[in-house]
Amino acid sequence: MISADHGTTLRYRFAGRRGFLQATTLAAVAGGLIPAAQAGLNQRPRSAILFFLAGGPSHIDTFDMKPDQTEEVRGPFRPCETTLPGLLLPELLPQHHALAKDLAIVRSITHNLGVHDDATHWVQTGYPLLNARQRGQQNPSQGAVVSKLQGPRQRGMPAYVCVPEDYRTHMGFYLGSSFLQGRHLALNSGGDPTLGNYRLPEFALPKDVSLPRLDDRRNLLRSLDRLAAHNEATAAFRDSDDALEQAVELSTGSRVRQAFDVAQETAQTREMYGAHAYGHGALLARRLIEAGTSLVVINLYEKEVDWWDDHSTIEKNLRARLPHYDRAFCALVNDLRLRGLLDNTLVASFGEFGRGPRIDKLAGRGHWPLAMSAVLTGGGLRTGQIVGSTTADGGQPKDRPLGPGDLLASIYQTIGIDPRATVPDLQGRPIPILPTGEPIRELF
Repeated sequence: MISADHGTTLRYRFAGRRGFLQATTLAAVAGGLIPAAQAGLNQRPRSAILFFLAGGPSHIDTFDMKPDQTEEVRGPFRPCETTLPGLLLPELLPQHHALAKDLAIVRSITHNLGVHDDATHWVQTGYPLLNARQRGQQNPSQGAVVSKLQGPRQRGMPAYVCVPEDYRTHMGFYLGSSFLQGRHLALNSGGDPTLGNYRLPEFALPKDVSLPRLDDRRNLLRSLDRLAAHNEATAAFRDSDDALEQAVELSTGSRVRQAFDVAQETAQTREMYGAHAYGHGALLARRLIEAGTSLVVINLYEKEVDWWDDHSTIEKNLRARLPHYDRAFCALVNDLRLRGLLDNTLVASFGEFGRGPRIDKLAGRGHWPLAMSAVLTGGGLRTGQIVGSTTADGGQPKDRPLGPGDLLASIYQTIGIDPRATVPDLQGRPIPILPTGEPIRELF
């Protein structure tokens, strides 16, 4: 039992371990050691689904329209009223018009890295990095951090999944685990069935490996691990053993295979999401979250369709892309709500930067890190609001400038991870998961 005066003195008595923890937490809050807004972190871990719009979507043509500007600034699309007062959206996002009252639109995210690789490293890890393509990923992505600090919400499920993949071998998307190593890499889901290249991840054991033989291999590796317990290879052995345990769980369990089997969904549900890459990705993400995955990143990359790097023919590109994205995003949010999952599942969408304020001679917009928008809903956030604004041409924040660290801090806090937490590097040194950034106060 715990009681507190209105002053600073606490009167309490402990009722076992739980009472002690409650009392010490309350005392820390009262004494200012723990901000009251963060005292409840980790009490009920949440999950998240992130649409990463790789290439950099145009904020001016989507969530930060400028209808009073000249045509070269405002773009080709007709702005429409929505259920969120003050938010105009293009006619190509009709389902967002009705959903708008349930969204939080952050319009004032800004940074100064205009190269895809460098900017992506920043928004995925929280760490800015010049010449990222040459230097490689230096810090773990948000997915790897979630895997390390929270893990899956259900045993037998992967903590972190990328749909269709993290492109670690040929694209600088920086969704990897860096010094957290292989255990915390994403499980890649595979391609899109509508493109003819989809197959389920390989969960089955090789044909020549029976369960008894697998058990023998595990016992051998444990023996080797004990032999290495006091030498420099301990960390590597531990990581490989963790990876083996994870592989065994995925190979011998049925929960994960069932979660990936989208064919179990009704035709009506599949139609609601849409027969395209975004629809498949969003539906698969919902199934994974429902089964116990903590974080899913929908990370589509089809150069002619889903890559948002619209240097030319931006009108044509967005007319092809936005309806699919609109349908999938809104179907996901509505489906999560109907299933009672939305309050405990954050859904967010953003790229690595915005696009230039003016349409150029190639009928496109260039890279523009000085201003970008992010869309968030679910996860217990305060929605139905617009946070921040940009100047008349959308070129930079007018008020409430925020950085990538603030966005990631908000995601971590929503999931249940303290943004000030650390993870150990290969030498065991504590490395902050974010070097800068605070949760966006308007969202909480």
